[in-house]
Amino acid sequence: MAGLLAAVLAASLAAGCTTPDGARDDGRGQEQPSSPGERESESRKNGASPLVVKIDNVRAARPHTGLNAADIVYVEEVEGGLSRLMAVYAQKLPKVVGPVRSARESDLELLRQFDRPTLAFSGAQSKLMPLINKAPLRAEPPGKASDAYFRGSKRPSPHNLYLRPHKLMPSAPGTDALTTGFRFGAAPAGGKAETSRTVRYKLAQFTFTWSGSHDRWLVAMDGKAAKTTDGKRVTAGTVVVQYVKVRRSTFHDSLGNNTPYTQTVGSGKAKVLRDGRSYDVNWERPKDTDGTRFTTRDGKPMNFQHGQVWVVFAKAY
Repeated sequence: MAGLLAAVLAASLAAGCTTPDGARDDGRGQEQPSSPGERESESRKNGASPLVVKIDNVRAARPHTGLNAADIVYVEEVEGGLSRLMAVYAQKLPKVVGPVRSARESDLELLRQFDRPTLAFSGAQSKLMPLINKAPLRAEPPGKASDAYFRGSKRPSPHNLYLRPHKLMPSAPGTDALTTGFRFGAAPAGGKAETSRTVRYKLAQFTFTWSGSHDRWLVAMDGKAAKTTDGKRVTAGTVVVQYVKVRRSTFHDSLGNNTPYTQTVGSGKAKVLRDGRSYDVNWERPKDTDGTRFTTRDGKPMNFQHGQVWVVFAKAY
């Protein structure tokens, strides 16, 4: 009888993380507690809250440190047509991450998909900080967690602020924290062979080139191969070019440039790159506490390749 019960339990656990086609989702498809308070309580109990770090991405900030350990890298356009990265860590915490930079208003909408994430950032505009402090997240700027940050000696400020993740959380929370709606598994039928794709902002560009030997997309920024400070190439298992609405926000930088607001709630089109092929897909995120669902044009779930996922937000026209 004990053996039978063990077998039933094992089968039920397996059913909770896989689907009939062998794909794995990230937990958004499973039954969730009924209220936000219950979800947050369960998340804290299980430690299922990711570390999210805002990362500088101007030329002077490269190469990055700890970027390859991220599960997800979001790319957004900021003031003046430049770019900034948001790295999400759940399966592994590197010793150091950086350079760390400031948060933006649209980050709060994107972060609502997680259960009380820990946000590491250098700071924010004085008018934005009250919104960050009221948001359902654990805000950890240097002023609140000074022992978690340090200034590097090889770069000028402000491109030399680094984070020691283990000072903010003792261990990686695991994949339960990745409540993004992403599914991983076999590629769908169809798609088109594609070896390279470039996404351009006004003053920044990202190129993803397929490498059969790496079985990954090689990342380049502003025409130069992206590497981390340990000399390793930055690569992605899946690249999502997600076309979204980008509007003017009520905030500006110190030079008077308006801060773009990237809307990640809604629906639209996207390109998914995996295994040397490109897929035209639809995306949908009904409300900010939902993950994003990607489906093929015939309505089937779009599975991602295992490994790091890059999501590049591009303006929809």
